[in-house]
Amino acid sequence: MNSKPMKIVVQNKKARHDYAILESIEAGIALRGTEVKSLREGNANLRDSYAIIQAGEVLLRGLHITPYSHTSDRNLDPSRDRKLLLNRAEIRKLVGKVNEKGLTLVVLKIYFNDRGIAKVELGLAKGKKLHDKRDSIAEREVRREMDRAMKRSR
Repeated sequence: MNSKPMKIVVQNKKARHDYAILESIEAGIALRGTEVKSLREGNANLRDSYAIIQAGEVLLRGLHITPYSHTSDRNLDPSRDRKLLLNRAEIRKLVGKVNEKGLTLVVLKIYFNDRGIAKVELGLAKGKKLHDKRDSIAEREVRREMDRAMKRSR
């Protein structure tokens, strides 16, 4: 079978620095036609975007999709809330974890899967304290040093 690779539109690298990601969930996203075209051009910004659960639906907040340049339909709000497409069991599971453990749903990346459908990867995250961030940085530096030493010894 001949399948296309996944095309990442935008990634939230800061999320992995600011949060400890416990679990990741893939969800579809309800978009209008011109928003899909704009995403294909890479015109999206994930800064400070997150998901909330409201009235039994999961909504994406803070995602900015720049309006498509070749359209006359400019009346869409580029930062509007967008519905995420999850089934009831997944939503119930998320509600339990977010309410019980005080976790947050952060957007990790937006991509097009191999069939060309826009998907969102959400992370069930717990905020890191300053010392946790320092530990992560120190751990990364140690890993880099080990890799360099291994490279030199070859």
